[in-house]
Amino acid sequence: MKLFVSEGNPHCLKVLAALEVTGVHCGVQYISHEEKVVPFLSRPSFPALLLPSGQHLFSSNAICRYFFEVNGQESNDVSNQWLEWETIVLQPVLHQALHMAVVQGKGSEVSRVLQSPLNFLDQSLSKGSMPHLTGESVSVADVILWAALYPVLSDSSLALGEHKFVRAWFDHLAAMHSCQSAAQKVLQGKAMKNYMQKQSVPQSFQCRDTQPSNSSPAESEEGERAVSEEEMEAATLTWRKGLTSCSLATERQHPLLPEEGKRNILLTSALPYVNNVPHLGNIIGCVLSADVFSRYGRLRGWNLLFVCGTDEYGTATENKAREEGLTPQQICDKYHAVHSSIYKWFQIDFDFFGRTTTEKQTEIAQDIFWRLHKNGFLVEDTVEQLRCENCQRFLADRFVEGTCPHCSYPEARGDQCDKCGRLINAVELREPQCKVCRQTPIIRSSKHLFLDLPKLERQLEQWLEKSTSTGDWTANAKQITRSWIRDGLKPRCITRDLQWGTPVPHPDFKEKVFYVWFDAPIGYLSITASYTNEWDKWWKNPQQVELYNFMAKDNVPFHSVVFPCSLLGAQDNYTLVNHLVATEYLNYEDTKFSKSRGVGVFGDMAKDTGIPSDVWRFYLLYVRPEGQDSAFSWADMALKNNSELLNNLGNFINRAGMFVTKFFEGCVPEMDLQREEKKLLAVVGWELQQYIQLMDKVRIRDALKHILNISRHGNQYIQVNEPWKKIKGGESDRRRAGTVTGVSVNIACLLSVMLFPYMPLVSQTIRDQLNAPQSCIGTMLQGTGTFVCALSAGHRIGTVSPLFQKLETDQIEALKKRFGGQQPEDEASNEKKPAQSSVSAPAAPGAEVKVVGGVDPEKAEQLTKAVAEQGEKVRALKAQKAEKDVIAAEVSKLLELKKHLALAEGKNAAPAPQTGKKKK
Repeated sequence: MKLFVSEGNPHCLKVLAALEVTGVHCGVQYISHEEKVVPFLSRPSFPALLLPSGQHLFSSNAICRYFFEVNGQESNDVSNQWLEWETIVLQPVLHQALHMAVVQGKGSEVSRVLQSPLNFLDQSLSKGSMPHLTGESVSVADVILWAALYPVLSDSSLALGEHKFVRAWFDHLAAMHSCQSAAQKVLQGKAMKNYMQKQSVPQSFQCRDTQPSNSSPAESEEGERAVSEEEMEAATLTWRKGLTSCSLATERQHPLLPEEGKRNILLTSALPYVNNVPHLGNIIGCVLSADVFSRYGRLRGWNLLFVCGTDEYGTATENKAREEGLTPQQICDKYHAVHSSIYKWFQIDFDFFGRTTTEKQTEIAQDIFWRLHKNGFLVEDTVEQLRCENCQRFLADRFVEGTCPHCSYPEARGDQCDKCGRLINAVELREPQCKVCRQTPIIRSSKHLFLDLPKLERQLEQWLEKSTSTGDWTANAKQITRSWIRDGLKPRCITRDLQWGTPVPHPDFKEKVFYVWFDAPIGYLSITASYTNEWDKWWKNPQQVELYNFMAKDNVPFHSVVFPCSLLGAQDNYTLVNHLVATEYLNYEDTKFSKSRGVGVFGDMAKDTGIPSDVWRFYLLYVRPEGQDSAFSWADMALKNNSELLNNLGNFINRAGMFVTKFFEGCVPEMDLQREEKKLLAVVGWELQQYIQLMDKVRIRDALKHILNISRHGNQYIQVNEPWKKIKGGESDRRRAGTVTGVSVNIACLLSVMLFPYMPLVSQTIRDQLNAPQSCIGTMLQGTGTFVCALSAGHRIGTVSPLFQKLETDQIEALKKRFGGQQPEDEASNEKKPAQSSVSAPAAPGAEVKVVGGVDPEKAEQLTKAVAEQGEKVRALKAQKAEKDVIAAEVSKLLELKKHLALAEGKNAAPAPQTGKKKK
């Protein structure tokens, strides 16, 4: 045997390392990059291995596998999956990263390009108990991935971020003499730069992370991704494996409990307040996002429990009861049923949807209270509270509104300012008002119990450091939590002078109830306890269970600071959050949702529009506010329905199925894969890998776009090959039409699986039309994800029909008008009064925007200060080189404040026209 390698070629490091590790006897010859040693190839290819039989191997991975097999080490399924991932996912981005670093000198860009695969590798290594990728000993997968990553991980000048499990694994292999020797032989001096300069320039094919959230994939031009021969061969081998026998991932046997050897996930969605109907922003921010991830997790084969329920205690419920002339319990019963009905229509697939007004809630909350008391984490203090004499009651934080003492935001709540995010004691508000009667409250004293957060701060910081570094916390969740810690924690009152709540069991406080933000998160535990008596196997099992919390950003500090401190202080081995997923806000058109003004679509109204729930799900997920606030728009919803669903996704799936019915009597034809098909399989496989990596990281909106990319590739493939014409030609053309049809209908089957978390009814409809085997659900997404031939030749499909309907302009205009709200004045009033402008600063989601008229000097003065402060914040973030989506969100707030300032000054608030950069 003779091995031909060339200096500076990173692929040659793989084979030399494999040769050194296995100790196989083989001659090595160094050849220049331009020489040709494999006679039947049209271009030079290295490395190459001349076998004793006279045949050649010229795939680096195949040569490595050969050396290990000669040494008696056969590749197992796990190794094969890693080799497939390295070829399809890692190598394309690695080629781009190396070109940036070595040829272009853009080492600072490498981290962005490699972040996703390195995160995936780090997460995978963190979950294993073995020192290597597949077990106790070094495998072919270890050698190949180590050698592939050696050029970047051995370069200390490249700041690749914190990947401690990858680093430990890499350093362990790098310390082996065989690996050191291989690296010294092939990647010395400027050899790699000389090699890379002669390689083709890679095209950019990164996920659209930098693409604005409101732009469509169809709207952004992107060059076709280069596909290597190895990728095509790997994708073809995978395709030919076919389906494996596995059970339908969505079948569940209740009660679900953690299982040894499985990935056990406990998933919660922030408990919605029971006192009102949720609007679209509430739905996407919590329950819908959580539902998508839970459905996806089950497809991945994870053992997952998804719980939620209504948050039913507190002043909000008492006031709603007073408004409707009902008791608080009657209000809870009424609106719990309303919420349940809405979520059922939106197909939110909870394992259990409970409520907090239960004996389990009282039992568990009081147990945690007594543990905190026993462990010395509660303190007593007399506090000043706001009391409304008109309403004859102490005012809960959310029923006081005034001017923020820190940033002068005029609509701050009694517990927190939505603008600057700081905690507030209600008595600190300037110009406070009772939100019920708008009277000015007075200050009264009352004795209360506090959670001693300063005493728990060190424990909290230690836990946060571990959780945020190993888990998937969204950027806003980390930022909001850091700001709380940075400001220093203060004791937090956990009792209230109310009637409707969980009773405080302490005899000195028997007239009080627990504060909702101490009590409500404990609802996750009590709801689970209502689901199963063995609830502690989920909630007191941090060694086996991963906890995901889904919420909007305003709920973050209570889930990342207050609730964890309560559980840490209880010292009862509670499961704490590993992954905190927080969205920004979804607005309605150019304003806020408001039930009282009739602005926006609320959950109980969506059904009456006649638009299917799957279409609502699709659009809300398409505009999901992942990195910054986004807006629901009727015009955009119609555009995305008609272009992405109807013309792109639906068009492709319908055509693929109809060709089978029309041209091949309902049976999938034989498929003779040519180079074009192999390339398409590789491209589709890559899109699937991106989808999986993004979904694993709960990047739900971004992952959806890879589904649409696949159907776009499919439409182009059909359009170029024109099977409707070829079916009328000779035998060769008819075979070609059969191949195109068979491959297309298999892509449609893959799309049905990928769509399941987003559009469950559409997904099922596609699989019914294709008569797809149930095992396709599990095969495609489990492990590292594989695109296989699920519908083999001879498979009979069902009846095919269109999936989507067009949303017409007049229909959309009518809906926009219907949900646009009532104008504050009719036309006659407008003739008598001057025109009015909205000049209040951005309000919290669901809050009403105050309408005031003309020039407002006082408001202008407040907003001028707010604009200056926000400008400073943006400049500071830029100076710190903060994440782009964080900066963009703050810039958006600054522009909004400037617009309101212009209105308050009586100026035109229209934005100045955008100007591009001058070309040099």
